[in-house]
Amino acid sequence: MQVQADKVVVFHYTVRDSEGAFSESSEGREPMLYLHGHNNIVPGLEAEMAGKEPGAKFTATVPPELAYGVADPNARVRVPIKHLVRPGKLEPGKMVTVNTQQGPRQARIAKVGHFNVDLDLNHPLAGRTLVFDIEIVDVRDATEEELEHGHAHAPGTEHE
Repeated sequence: MQVQADKVVVFHYTVRDSEGAFSESSEGREPMLYLHGHNNIVPGLEAEMAGKEPGAKFTATVPPELAYGVADPNARVRVPIKHLVRPGKLEPGKMVTVNTQQGPRQARIAKVGHFNVDLDLNHPLAGRTLVFDIEIVDVRDATEEELEHGHAHAPGTEHE
């Protein structure tokens, strides 16, 4: 069965940025799964998955525009430290949660002051070309519930 719309794809991955500054892998863990055609993974990787079959191993290089977007230099805000959720030690580069009018939001600290922090609201991988090493483990039909919810369900999980 090929990867196509409304199929659940089970895969192992290693992802790194093209400069080698970031790396993450599913090695030694359960494989990832997603519902193809429902925007559950970065668009560039989803496009590379299309048409592949179980057992396929490949490398996909995904530019920022098809991954987490181009970094916006204007996506910085200064907020009072008191608006951070359990901030702990504050230092540039650290991910924190900030309370906003729209609810909690993740951000990366760009600069720390005495009473305020400058936060970078870009996704941590924005502006980076990502290189994925993929092994497709399985491709199956999505259940009616998965199609209704718009995402894949791991085996043995229940949704309400």
